[in-house]
Amino acid sequence: MITITTSSTIKELEGILDLQKQNLKQDLTPQEIKEQGFVTVSHSLDDLEKMHRYEPNIIAKDGDIVAAYVLGMTEQSKNDIPRLVEMYESFDHILYQGKPVSDYDYIVVGQVCVGHDYRGKGLFDQCYNAYKDYFKGKYDLAITEIASINLRSMNAHKRIGFEVIYTYTDSSNVEWNVVVWDWENFN
Repeated sequence: MITITTSSTIKELEGILDLQKQNLKQDLTPQEIKEQGFVTVSHSLDDLEKMHRYEPNIIAKDGDIVAAYVLGMTEQSKNDIPRLVEMYESFDHILYQGKPVSDYDYIVVGQVCVGHDYRGKGLFDQCYNAYKDYFKGKYDLAITEIASINLRSMNAHKRIGFEVIYTYTDSSNVEWNVVVWDWENFN
């Protein structure tokens, strides 16, 4: 029986890291990347613990196994995890509905992943619905960045209501889409 809940223990954070390691782009074949999607950033347990101080993550658990997760990152996280500073500062320059993203109360989807054996069972949507239900009272929207080549992720995010508001190419020539899920203006 799979349950959707918020992360609350070190064991659950370690479960997130285990699932993350199984889906890192650099460890997948080109065919797996194309068909199954991937995650880009490898977090440390220390990173997750720092992020967790501000907000929990949404997880799907099958017994003790973390089957899926959606990470929650707040602006406070940028002070604890230096590599996040550039992303948060970019939100000062990206406009959404005529205002800089930084003018909104938002939460960043730090990453989303569904374990290989659990794909196609609705966990992506269930976890994101729980994410929305949990955070909607505190934040206007969720925002994240998705590599353009990650078509599985782009399509899944669009399906549940995310929209592309900005596209850029980073210094390693990877194109990224900044996507927003506006909880005030989308059901």
